[in-house]
Amino acid sequence: MTQYRLQQVGSQFGAACLFLLSAGTPLIATAFAQPAQAQSANSNVRRGYTQLSQGLVDQAIATFKSVLNQSPNSLEAKLGLAIGYARAGRDEDAWNAYQRVLEQDSRNRLALQAVGKLGGFRPEWQPQGIAALTTLLDITPDDLEARAQRALLYSYQSRFTESLSDYQIVLQSPNPTADVLLGAAQAYTYSGNPTQGLTLFERYQAESRDPIGKNAAIAYARALRETGNPSKSIGVLEAVLPSQLDDFALQVRGELAQSYLANNQSALALGVLDPLRDRADARLPLARALNEIGKQTSQTALRGEAAQLYLAELQATGTTDTTLVREVADVLGGIPGQQQVALNLYRQLVQQNPNDRILAIRRLALESRLGSLPQAQVIQQVQALLQPFPADPAQQQAVAQALIPLEPNVALLPVYQALLQAGVNEPFLHFRMAQLLIEQGNLAAAQAAIATYKASPQGTKDLAPDILLADIDRRQGNYEASAQRYLRLLAVPNLDPDVAYSALRGLAGIRVVQNRAVEALALYDQLLQRNPGDWQLRLGRTAIAYQAKLISAAAADAVLVQFLQFNPGETPQEFYTLATLLPPSPQREPLYRALLQADPSNLDVQVRLIQVLSQRNPLEAQAMANRLLVQAQRMVTANPNSTLQTLFLRGRLAAALGNLKQAGDAYQAILSWQANNLEAVSALGGIRFQQRDFAAASQLYSYVLAFQPDNTTAQRSLAELAAAQGNAIEALDRFNFIQSQQGGGPENQQRIRQLQESFLQRRGFNPSWERF
Repeated sequence: MTQYRLQQVGSQFGAACLFLLSAGTPLIATAFAQPAQAQSANSNVRRGYTQLSQGLVDQAIATFKSVLNQSPNSLEAKLGLAIGYARAGRDEDAWNAYQRVLEQDSRNRLALQAVGKLGGFRPEWQPQGIAALTTLLDITPDDLEARAQRALLYSYQSRFTESLSDYQIVLQSPNPTADVLLGAAQAYTYSGNPTQGLTLFERYQAESRDPIGKNAAIAYARALRETGNPSKSIGVLEAVLPSQLDDFALQVRGELAQSYLANNQSALALGVLDPLRDRADARLPLARALNEIGKQTSQTALRGEAAQLYLAELQATGTTDTTLVREVADVLGGIPGQQQVALNLYRQLVQQNPNDRILAIRRLALESRLGSLPQAQVIQQVQALLQPFPADPAQQQAVAQALIPLEPNVALLPVYQALLQAGVNEPFLHFRMAQLLIEQGNLAAAQAAIATYKASPQGTKDLAPDILLADIDRRQGNYEASAQRYLRLLAVPNLDPDVAYSALRGLAGIRVVQNRAVEALALYDQLLQRNPGDWQLRLGRTAIAYQAKLISAAAADAVLVQFLQFNPGETPQEFYTLATLLPPSPQREPLYRALLQADPSNLDVQVRLIQVLSQRNPLEAQAMANRLLVQAQRMVTANPNSTLQTLFLRGRLAAALGNLKQAGDAYQAILSWQANNLEAVSALGGIRFQQRDFAAASQLYSYVLAFQPDNTTAQRSLAELAAAQGNAIEALDRFNFIQSQQGGGPENQQRIRQLQESFLQRRGFNPSWERF
């Protein structure tokens, strides 16, 4: 179709030239004043165009060649020769001929248009075709045909942001052609917006009599599959699947495998790929299909095979093909064990394309995931990249897709909101919104965002929202309901590894809250069996064991030091957790300051630093606490849902500074809002203990145990209360109960021994181990 249109352009140009010549244009007027040789050349040029208009293409080519032998700089002859080559189907000759025209006249509109058309014929011509059309659009910005052709070439290069920017302008015209509709439908589908792609495919079918065939059928099938209609997708692909195994068949089989999988026909999915194996020309379609099947069925071996195929293709073609490098980086970034390779590719791409902020955001997301760049720096750089916020819808869509792999941060909430308000069709943004709303305590809005995501085609088959719903249950105090959600997820066959990981971590967290530390540690052991080299898991397990007093502070600190030795510069969340669970220590002040430099908003680290400063520099500690309280008050003003969080902060800061009365007042205020907030009850019990109001402390801890009989912290606190009041036998009974129920660890055993020694010595006996 494109070549046919180019021939028509040549014919029209020839006819136009003949008209101008016969009408007495300045060209013919000057011909009379020229030497005989020049007049002869002009006469032959006219004869060449006449031959073109009569369909005598070969004769016209010979005529124009003859003219150029006599007059090498004749622009009209160069154009005529290029048109002749194009009409004869000699694409390469036509391409070279038009290049010679542009060498002489770089803004020749006909040559620019023709080079843009020819750019779609061969992949290596696409960049020059785009450049020619860009120049043409600088001359005639309203040329919708040129803009549509540039959009098509951009899509061939997988530069979908630029492609969609052009298509959006062309689609706003009163009657976009069927070719434009079909090209735009494919671009939207491949850019990750299958809903809009399907809308355009359906519009094309309504306005055109031609069926959707060949390459467009592959995109149409993908749009159908990704909008929840895999069976129709299969029908489309099976109808166009050729019997011979050519390049088109390879592409169809790769897409058909994914449609079979989406239709729960996994055996057929793998079977249709068998002819693609061990074929160098099938590496990419096979890799794409295997990666998708492996991701959907949680088969890591298939994803590993896909990674090797991608790397083999990259090695065979080199890294000059930026489109391929970008695809490989995008895919390997989601495959464990290949993410460092992906990061290196992203860094290379960003260096080559310093103005591509989408690439830069993708690189930052992977830097964050690997912990190679502090989260605070990642967020700061992302915010800088989004200034100014893109107004172009295609750019907004690309930004949304680039942000998806980045773990949500409250600083990005305005960005998510702006993207959704702009109408960006990226359902997972609602999931990210829900995560941030949960962090802010706005659980009702979070549930609404989850419902919106689950209603999308992508969300209907995604189990990740159940992780968020389980977290909401936890935050509402429905611990067992939360645990049951996690357990139901873990019972799903072939559960996505990321969802399984989150479910195990979440369930472990519930068991910690329920003071069932032994069960939580068993869950972490399962995770470590799957990922033995995962330092985040090791840090998390150590934090749980230390919090439950199953290991000593020295043992926990040793893990902290070991992590710093092996992972300098990395600061995962579990590292913060362990560092702030350990008692405040002046020796760790440099660590606290380094952690705050990486994440200035971390309240736990700020509290630990204030505790250390209160011993060395009380005024600096009080000033830091005051700044935090001012920030918290601003947060309450902006978001009333954060009032409870602010009261907890007041209590913690007051306790850190030794202001026990202020701390107690803060926790009492929480209980006036939520009388059954066990975290506040337990914290208030600790304050009363320090104030030596043992009766009140005992009553508060007993209240906690009434709701959480397995709460080891409350049990241990009651044991210490009994010891503080001289009730050694009661204290021993309580510590022995902890030891028998969950294993109290070395600290619990040491405390039992201390109480036994004290008890015997008060009665005039030496313990057996001290008699000699």
